[in-house]
Amino acid sequence: MSPSLAAAVAVVTALLPDPDEAREWAENELADPAYRAAEPTPLDRLARAVVDFFGRLLRNSANGDWGPPALIVLAIIIVVGIVIGILIWGRPRAIARAQPPARALFDGDDGRSADELRGDAAAAAARGDWDAAIVLRFRAFARGLTERGLVDPPPGATVRAFARAASAALPGLAPGLDEAAAIFDDVRYLRRPGTEQRYGVVADLDAEAVRTRPAPVTAAATS
Repeated sequence: MSPSLAAAVAVVTALLPDPDEAREWAENELADPAYRAAEPTPLDRLARAVVDFFGRLLRNSANGDWGPPALIVLAIIIVVGIVIGILIWGRPRAIARAQPPARALFDGDDGRSADELRGDAAAAAARGDWDAAIVLRFRAFARGLTERGLVDPPPGATVRAFARAASAALPGLAPGLDEAAAIFDDVRYLRRPGTEQRYGVVADLDAEAVRTRPAPVTAAATS
């Protein structure tokens, strides 16, 4: 062996850990959370056991080791599994559909109903607080449409976007919607003072929305 090769081998050998050090390195590496996260969960193991069980049943049935009673038991197990799956995974979807409308309305977290908002708006108007009365009454208008399922605004929807959706749901409100939305924007965001007259515009829109019913959907004419 040449001196240069021997020197290279000596360097590599010096860098290699001894058995105890190698075991310590391996233990430290396997202690990394990434490895623990990759380990199968108890649910994974249970699912694998169920799959293996069904696999053995099917193989034994195909080989003739199991008779009709075993197939009946297998069918019952499958049916029970389907029912359990529907109860577990179907239930959250049903609960989600039954959830009340979103609390947020135009950058505000408010869980009050439309009637409660209307009452608070009327109280604010009675004491001459037109800014609060306008904001509350427009929120009552919006909450009323969401409670009726006519408009389902996404989180963070603006007043203008809500007005467009409301116009599509109740076209008869379109003429007054733009003005009412502009009044809300002026008072809520631009800090322009509200007045009794401007409150009346929003209140009239809300009252009209309560009286208005969506037009029935008619089938398109076919040629």
